[in-house]
Order: sequence, then C-alpha cells, then structure tokens
Amino acid sequence: MSIASVRMGELTIGGGAPLTIIGGPCVIESREHTLRLGQSIADICRKERVGLIFKASFDKANRSSADSFRGPGLEAGLAILGDVRRELGVPVLSDIHEPSQAAAAGEVLDVVQIPAFLCRQTDLLTAAGRTGKCVNIKKGQFMSPDEMANAVGKVVATGNRAVLLTERGTFFGYNRLVNDMTAIERMKAFAPVVFDATHSCQLPGGAGTQSGGQRQYVGTLAKSALAAGADALFLEVHDRPDQARSDAATVYPLDKLADLLRTCRRVFEAVR
Repeated sequence: MSIASVRMGELTIGGGAPLTIIGGPCVIESREHTLRLGQSIADICRKERVGLIFKASFDKANRSSADSFRGPGLEAGLAILGDVRRELGVPVLSDIHEPSQAAAAGEVLDVVQIPAFLCRQTDLLTAAGRTGKCVNIKKGQFMSPDEMANAVGKVVATGNRAVLLTERGTFFGYNRLVNDMTAIERMKAFAPVVFDATHSCQLPGGAGTQSGGQRQYVGTLAKSALAAGADALFLEVHDRPDQARSDAATVYPLDKLADLLRTCRRVFEAVR
C-alpha cells in the first residue's frame, strides 16, 4: 500500500508537486476574524508561490481545561468554513472527533482531519474515509511511524485513497515533544507526509490549564522537515498570537509568515 500523491482541487501534495501549506488559526474565533485572517494568509501564499489549504477547528475537543474556549461548534463552524471556501477560493480543512460529525463535515470540507489522539479510532477513520474527501491523519504522539500504515489502511478499506499523514512530534518525558525526522521518510512509504511545525513546538499541558510551547523553534523544525523530505507543511497562524484563543504559545505570527515561507520554499525546491 503506497499513495504517491493526493489532489484537492488545483492543489496536489506529494509526487514532486510544489510546496503547499495547511495554514490558519487553531480554532475559529469568529466569522469576521476567520475570513480576514484567511484572506491575509492567502495573499501571502500567492505572493510567495506556495499553495494553501485553509484550516481552522470548529471544535477543540481536547483542550487541557474544561473552561478553555472550544470554538463555535459543528453547524456554525462549518458554515464559516463554507464561507471561506466560497469567498477566498481555497480548499478548507477541519478536524472531526466523532463518527457522527463526518457526513456533515464532508459536505463542506475538502480535507477531513483526524486528531492525533484519535488516530487509532477505527470507526472515526472509516467514517472519514466514507466522505470521499481527502483524509489527513495526524500521527499520534504515542505512535511509531510504521504503525501509521494501519491507520492509512482503515481509510483505504473504504475505497478512499486520498490520504495524508501528518507528523507532529512524539512524547518524550513530561510535557515535552520531540521530532524524529526519519519518521518522514518512513511514513512516505504509505502516503504523502505533512509536517506540523507549530504543534511540534508544543509543551502539552505545560502551562497547567493549557499547553505551553516554544514558538521560536517553528522555523528550525519546518526547514529541517522539508530538507528531510516532507511533502507539505502544517502551520497554525494568527495575527495576534499572544491573544489567540487556543495554542497561543505556538501559533505563528502572521507578520513573519512571508519570510518563513520564502525560506521554506527554497529549502523544499533545493532537495527536490
């Protein structure tokens, strides 16, 4: 089982296709903010000649604290993402947490994402596969790269071969993630690999009631992953990072995105 590339509209990930990012805020904060931020990211990607799949979560179901902001929910969130898709003309991605969410998500999204903590959940994976949309499976922080072949297989068993895998770090001691760059090459044996440069800098639960992080290493990891063969990047981006309502410690500043993408594209093209 090997998937060389996946196409979403005019964009392709894998198979030597140009660099694409999955980018946007961690969570939908409001319709106005989502559209405004999405337009800014799209303009930057267009200028830097990088493809864009816009991402934002309609529900952050795995927040550290029960009091943390989770987002607008399935119905309202999908309506906003539908507006992004129509008004900005870019593919959209969001994550689902229950099989019952898959059908509705598949009506709006171009990419249905499986959160890392849920990457072994058979019913969730098969429900996502049955939407017929691209399925992006985040590698669990507790999973080896080779084990992800089973997750891909569950989606492919539904007849859907549009599958991506995303590397986002592995647990190493308390509140610490590390990245094994050989995981990229190993998982490319199964499907195109996206590297999540922002979540890889998380310190899960490291701030008590929320995750901490080390944003200063996003660029280092992004460039390293592309040099190691990653097919695309996952970057959470915010215009006011310190005020972001989720993952404030790791979301990447909008005003620095162009410089990062310019460098990353050069690295990506140099190793191709």
